[in-house]
Amino acid sequence: MQDYDLIIRNGTTVTEKIKQKQDVGIKYGKIVTLGEIPEKGIREIDAAGKLVLPGGIDAHCHIEQKSSSGIMTADDFYSGSVSAAYGGTTTLLPFAAQHRGQSLREVVDDYMACAKPKSVIDYGFHLIISDASDAIIGQELPAMIEDGITSFKIYMTYDDLKLDDYEILNVLAAARREQAMVMIHAENHDVIRWITEKLLDQGKGAPRYHAIAHARIAEKEATHRAISLAELLDTPMLIVHVSSEAALNEIRRAQERGLKIYGETCPQYLFLTIDDLDKDGMDGAMFCCSPPPRDKSSQEAIWEGLIDGSFTVFSSDHAPYRFDSSGKLAAGPTPTFDKIANGVPGLEIRMPLLFSEGVQTGRMDIHRFVEVTATNAAKTYGLYPRKGTIAIGSDADLAIWDTEKQVEITAEKIHDNMDYTPYEGMIANGWPVTVINRGRIVIEDEELKVERGSGEYLRRERPEAAKPLGKLPPEMDPEKNFGAEFI
Repeated sequence: MQDYDLIIRNGTTVTEKIKQKQDVGIKYGKIVTLGEIPEKGIREIDAAGKLVLPGGIDAHCHIEQKSSSGIMTADDFYSGSVSAAYGGTTTLLPFAAQHRGQSLREVVDDYMACAKPKSVIDYGFHLIISDASDAIIGQELPAMIEDGITSFKIYMTYDDLKLDDYEILNVLAAARREQAMVMIHAENHDVIRWITEKLLDQGKGAPRYHAIAHARIAEKEATHRAISLAELLDTPMLIVHVSSEAALNEIRRAQERGLKIYGETCPQYLFLTIDDLDKDGMDGAMFCCSPPPRDKSSQEAIWEGLIDGSFTVFSSDHAPYRFDSSGKLAAGPTPTFDKIANGVPGLEIRMPLLFSEGVQTGRMDIHRFVEVTATNAAKTYGLYPRKGTIAIGSDADLAIWDTEKQVEITAEKIHDNMDYTPYEGMIANGWPVTVINRGRIVIEDEELKVERGSGEYLRRERPEAAKPLGKLPPEMDPEKNFGAEFI
């Protein structure tokens, strides 16, 4: 007879493929039984009339991270993980950001020291690589990948972060050898710099000009170039925070040709537009992020890309800078757009808003919702099937959703350490009311039930998604992939 630590009864479980009314039996933090369970559990939850979904995985967020300009995010690993949990997320993959001159080991040790005593849910790290020296790429990076940090991000813009094409090729070659996932921020730095200079010369420094400077063509060109470099070396790549139809179409064309190119988008590109940057005074600064929100037609295109499978994952890109001198306005009370701290918060609302405006409206299939918020991130970043699904042997990471619960989103209700939310006043139809991580009830009755530091660090496997094609499709020109011969 099975002895259960926790049984969830009468709920409807949903995975990326199956929707089924059944009980979930949990022991030692794992799912051990699915189906009708006659035995009793030490603790039982009645989920009648509710959906039981895999706990969300937010695979792109900036927590307790200092920006390249020296501004610290408002959320540490306690406030960030608590906010994520309230929104149905049970795993975080934030960045351990290397600044030039730092060793990767030193960077990871620093972030681990911040996360371990604070996070209330499970976590891992992506690296940010800004120093692509031979020692870093040839020695330190392979060692970190071997230790279970199997993904990293590089930038094509920002003065203190960007890599040139030669450096990107070196990084891609290392990723291919080590079978790690490369994430890339694709914007053309010189296009942005050139437009910025022209705008400022004309006295156009208001927040709304941030979106003009970060032109769609800058994102499109950089996306095309990044894909071309990846194709040369037959290296899988994920393009992060895609905002425009033009960049999305570059990803689609690569996918249609059989390349292992993946895409990610975020709440700001579904629920905000360029008009939000054009608020009175400095209020538009609250919506400045890169790439910026686009127009309504781009918003519609991004929705379609998320629904039709062009995008692999839906992440928050949570970059919390308060609307004061510690964050957005660190450069002064009325900074020009190029001096405004770059980023918007979104940890807690990521899943509820997508559920509300996607699933509840009938626009998005519930299985697709599970894919883009949990399962695909687990597969892409080396956590599947431990995370991201409901299956026997998987971690008991679950969110019980009340589809009838209606929540008005306000800064006061959000549990992060921000003083505003860009989604103020929006209504979420449906919300996770009980959140479970490794069998531990984290959120229940709108209360946090676990101690700080009770989340666990996740050592990740090399993901299947990061393996190169190896043998190229016959219709592809081998000269385009000649670079792979040198690795």
